[in-house]
Amino acid sequence: MAISAQNAFIKPGPISNLRWRIGALLFASTVINYIDRQTLSLLAPYLKQDYHWTNTDYANIVIAFRLAYSIGQTLCGRLVDRMGTRRGLTISVTWYSIVSILTSLANGFYSFVGFRFLLGAGESANWPGATKAVSEWFPKRERGLATALFDSGSSIGGAIAPFIVLSVYSRWGWRLAFVIPGVLGFLWRTIIARSFTDPVWFFVTDWFPIYLVAKGISLKSGLIAVWVPFIAADLGNFVGGGVSGYLLKRGWSLGAARKALVVFGGTGVLLLIPTVFTVNLFLITLLFGFSTFSYACFTTIANVLPSDLFRSESVASVSGLSGTGAGIGTIVAFMLIGHFSDARVALATHAFDPIVVTAGVIPFIGMILVLLLVRNTSATDQGLVRRI
Repeated sequence: MAISAQNAFIKPGPISNLRWRIGALLFASTVINYIDRQTLSLLAPYLKQDYHWTNTDYANIVIAFRLAYSIGQTLCGRLVDRMGTRRGLTISVTWYSIVSILTSLANGFYSFVGFRFLLGAGESANWPGATKAVSEWFPKRERGLATALFDSGSSIGGAIAPFIVLSVYSRWGWRLAFVIPGVLGFLWRTIIARSFTDPVWFFVTDWFPIYLVAKGISLKSGLIAVWVPFIAADLGNFVGGGVSGYLLKRGWSLGAARKALVVFGGTGVLLLIPTVFTVNLFLITLLFGFSTFSYACFTTIANVLPSDLFRSESVASVSGLSGTGAGIGTIVAFMLIGHFSDARVALATHAFDPIVVTAGVIPFIGMILVLLLVRNTSATDQGLVRRI
């Protein structure tokens, strides 16, 4: 039988599981994003010695990142809503990859402040953009798991970073250690052209190596303690998203399915507090691991709520605004961390005690606020937000 010319050209079918491929790209972007930002915190104990920084100096360098990151999330959220997810994320990855590479040229306190500010500005589009992509590509029943996928990239990035950064540092010094993560960002681009919980997570990501040293634990012997909390958080992302989706399938209301994980997360982070009573590496690792697991369950829901409550054209803006609020809280927290840890340095292993206790309590307060504030109101009846 002859084949007609018309039939010779077969229309390609849709790409199988395209939305999950997009989810994988969002995950990769977040992994690279966190390797970039973890580089400084991992090298901080060495850079502090080389440049004679106090904890207050280091706090100011980290605050420069948080300031730009906080403001940038609102601005970039609006920009991503206007220009589209793909273009917005591509510009973001290009920006922070270039800045990460240029950080290798830093030669002191002020240049580190400048480069970290620029890095924060570039990285601020990742969460608003990824949240918007989830709302565009995934149905409600899958958004919790999709959000867990991209959000878990922060844990994976944080866990991978010590092996990359410290290995490069030990062989070639700190400057090249900033270049490698920047190059990873460009490799991603060849593939495609949250206020009461974030300060706690950023304490782990930016201060944990310094906290361990203050506890009398060397980074070499405490390497497992550096990456276990990140792996635990990664598991927490998927448990949070997966359990929430499972509860929805079992007939739970959207609000109940989300808030159940918020309660678990806000309560579990309280386990940070007992770490002030011990210098045992195993115990600190175990408690931080369970706390970050609980945190990740909480933050997965916090990241998915904008896509639950708001329409697609507003999701990135709302996510950006929440990121700005979280960033401002983080900046205040870092100011206090730098000040109080310097003021209590003579107390040795107890220098960070008030900070860790506060870090355990704040998410619990955030949990209570979510339970009180995220509910159906007159705004729901007016159609301003979706019913939860």
